[in-house]
Amino acid sequence: MTDLEDALDAVDSREVTPVAALDIGSNSFHLVVARIMAGSVQILHRVKQKVRMADGLDDDCMLSKEAIARGIAALEECKESMLGFKPEKVRIVATYTLRKAINSGEFISAARKVLPYPIEVISGVEEARLIYQGVAHTSSSAGNRLVVDIGGGSTEFIVGEGFDPLLLRSLSMGCVNFTQRYFCDGELKEKAFQKAITAAHQELELISDKYRAMGWDVCIGTSGTIKTLANVCAELEGKSEAGKITHDNLKDLIKHCCNAGKVSKLGLSAITEDRLPVFAAGLAVLKAVFESLDINEMEYSSAALREGVLYEMEDRLLHHDIRQRTAESIATRYDVDTQQARRVLQTTSHLYQQVKEDWSLGDSELQNILGWSALLHEVGLQINSRRVQQHSAYILTHADLPGFNQEQQILLSTLVACHRKKFSVDNIPKLEQFEQQQVYHLISLLRIGALLNIKRQDNLLPDITASVSKEGLHLQFSDDWLANKPLIEADLAVEANRQDALGIKLSFS
Repeated sequence: MTDLEDALDAVDSREVTPVAALDIGSNSFHLVVARIMAGSVQILHRVKQKVRMADGLDDDCMLSKEAIARGIAALEECKESMLGFKPEKVRIVATYTLRKAINSGEFISAARKVLPYPIEVISGVEEARLIYQGVAHTSSSAGNRLVVDIGGGSTEFIVGEGFDPLLLRSLSMGCVNFTQRYFCDGELKEKAFQKAITAAHQELELISDKYRAMGWDVCIGTSGTIKTLANVCAELEGKSEAGKITHDNLKDLIKHCCNAGKVSKLGLSAITEDRLPVFAAGLAVLKAVFESLDINEMEYSSAALREGVLYEMEDRLLHHDIRQRTAESIATRYDVDTQQARRVLQTTSHLYQQVKEDWSLGDSELQNILGWSALLHEVGLQINSRRVQQHSAYILTHADLPGFNQEQQILLSTLVACHRKKFSVDNIPKLEQFEQQQVYHLISLLRIGALLNIKRQDNLLPDITASVSKEGLHLQFSDDWLANKPLIEADLAVEANRQDALGIKLSFS
């Protein structure tokens, strides 16, 4: 008889990387646990928590205590599924509500006490890009595809081909905030639908011409609102499985809603109880989307933001970071002096490797952002060489930077803004994802790297030893090099005074 305990001993085990992605949405929180094996992502476990964070966002963009408490309670439910994951194997992304909330830091600080992982607040365009990645990795359609994702607070629109997004936009309309504005009493009236649809048309005016001009071969909808609508359309047509959504389906569904008169009387089994309160608003938004973009039919895809996050994690773990392509694109667009950028990168990286342990800079994200700041610190030269640090920081603050979350983009622009001349520590923002002392240390390294390469010459610098002590940071130049460079020595003396503001005592010999 076979001994079952030994039955699989001869089977070779492949290397497996467990990963987790948590989407902190305006309507729901979605956790996906997966494993990366042999270049593929295999979903192991899902957790969905209905939170409706956007319900707690007032007209002044303040998030209520009640909404914060609901969110923290949902994270507690997710906590058990994330136990034991290494930080680099987890990504938590937050969307519309935390983008808008001026007190988002209050929620993020409370969340860090529950989960020991950073929360990345991502821009609407970055959210759209990640949604598209989720669809692109799970869809085999040829030609251009239009992807639409109706969330709780925003709706994302992407036209792409293959794995490449071509157009990305995010509009501030979703099933939760439109419910608050037009269907808060649970009444389903034709007038309310007309108002909601008109408001959605007004938002869509910003993008409709450009998207129709681009065109697409197939239209795909993602996430809970469109999934529910696809299921309801199938129910009304007597079908057992969801098919494609048409404009006629949506018109018939609005008639059904108005005849029912109230959300509680819809009598549609395809609408889950948690989706019922926001159903009408999602329907109104989708009808406007069909009309503004001249959509004939839409199919549903189960992949969305969290799947996009997972597939991007696979790329990053395999060293294919989208942010490298972003940096290259920005450098090309603004005619960066790539030779000088590499000089500053080389010097800055050399110093970083020597001080990272003493300065607690071992996180690879810190190293990456320092490196990108070195490569992009002069993008503002195309505007003017005077105050180049301010011009560069402005560009990096306001440009779309695929792959960077909001705090990473802020840190990148902050480092660049402080890379030369005088600066004020009062203008250095406090970030949730990075400690303030880490930010100061990165500024210090970038400033030194830029200063030592001011002559823009290859093979100018000798070997430099950087050491950290209680007294501060000491730079030792080999072969008495500094004694023969009085201008650089004078520049370093000025720099030592400026680094005092960072709490760093800079010395050199």
